[in-house]
Amino acid sequence: MPASPYLELLDWRRRVAELFSTLRERVPDADTLAWFRQHKDVLFREHPQSPIPPAERGSFDGLPYWPHDPAYRVAARFETSDEQTIGAGTEIAFRRIGHLSFELQGHALSLGAFWIEGYAGGLFVPFRDATSGHETYGGGRYLLDTIKSADLGSDAGADTVVLDFNYAYHPSCAYDPRWVCPLAPLDSRLGIPVRAGEQSR
Repeated sequence: MPASPYLELLDWRRRVAELFSTLRERVPDADTLAWFRQHKDVLFREHPQSPIPPAERGSFDGLPYWPHDPAYRVAARFETSDEQTIGAGTEIAFRRIGHLSFELQGHALSLGAFWIEGYAGGLFVPFRDATSGHETYGGGRYLLDTIKSADLGSDAGADTVVLDFNYAYHPSCAYDPRWVCPLAPLDSRLGIPVRAGEQSR
């Protein structure tokens, strides 16, 4: 009997959640990033729910990444704003709940903070930057997607959220068009190049 794709997806999400759970307990340094990337590459190569097309997994030897740079880890301040639903009536609708303000490379920047609609929801932070479309996927990358436990920590008392661009990753549709992914809206674009995290293959 072939394995159930639902149980395979359940296993994939569990493994990703466990990976991020362990990540949050480790020191945020270059060794931890290397450890995370090694485990992620194994999942992408071996798991049946990998976004890498099955025909390419045999030759897959890991994703391309920029080196670790501690300057790309920041504590962003969450600021509420008028809510706006994006993609209403679709399976990937999400709602803007505010903005995350931070400083990076000497620039005062801001990204939209979104809440995924649907059961339980989750904080979602996509972005595009000056590398999008040539060094990285044109549709942007993700920093946080807590519905999948892709979360590096927050402080509710201080209204801050950890953003670490070293862990920025491409949506599944960047690897295989059969996936449907929410992409970064207009207020999620940074005017600077962010050479951290995943690069285009």
